[in-house]
Amino acid sequence: MVSCSVVELRQYTLHPNRRSELIQLFEREFIEGQENAGIRVLGQFGDVDVPDRFIWFRGFRDMVQRREALTAFYEGPVWRANRDAANATLVDSDDVLLLRPVHPPSGFPQRARDVRAEPSTRRLVVRLFHRAPGADDLLSFCREHVAPILDRTGAPSIAWLETEHTRNDFRLPVREGADVVVSVSRFPDGTALQRHRALLAADLSWVEHVVPPLRSRLTGDVEERVLRPTPRSGLW
Repeated sequence: MVSCSVVELRQYTLHPNRRSELIQLFEREFIEGQENAGIRVLGQFGDVDVPDRFIWFRGFRDMVQRREALTAFYEGPVWRANRDAANATLVDSDDVLLLRPVHPPSGFPQRARDVRAEPSTRRLVVRLFHRAPGADDLLSFCREHVAPILDRTGAPSIAWLETEHTRNDFRLPVREGADVVVSVSRFPDGTALQRHRALLAADLSWVEHVVPPLRSRLTGDVEERVLRPTPRSGLW
């Protein structure tokens, strides 16, 4: 288990056909480079449905340590040597959510960063629930009513997070005004994900008793990201 009380969910839009290039650079230079500065690189992924999207998580002990670690990295030699190559792959890197883990409260389960010879068949599904004004019970509703149905339809959540509302005190932007609850589920392969979706759509408790009150607590549809781990991702 990686212990962190602050997590960034970073979603990058890339220039066409540049994702493999960024992944290779990231895994060669930016994992140990960030961790040596005190940043926890939790996991990195390609979006299955959007070929030019790269998504990753990183964590920090707290907001003070976040500022110190980010300063050390972005003013350090690894970023200076590689920033031009990284930035050349990016169209947009400002879609960043600042979050705090609520279950488990200490962060994410981790696996060893072995380099796989074959592309992973595993999938991670990230669901973003955007809180409607006044829906203060969204997190408890999700934990009490959404999570059990995800569990029984084959999508047990490995983590729940929600927006960290402490002011961002580092120069890199985060999504201002965001107020979300986030679930993270993992699957052994795409077939298991398809099975989960079919079971969820056929679950009458979900359709009749959970979806309507859930929608009343949201500003729009649930955002869903289906992710494939990169070779050295520490989070399935």
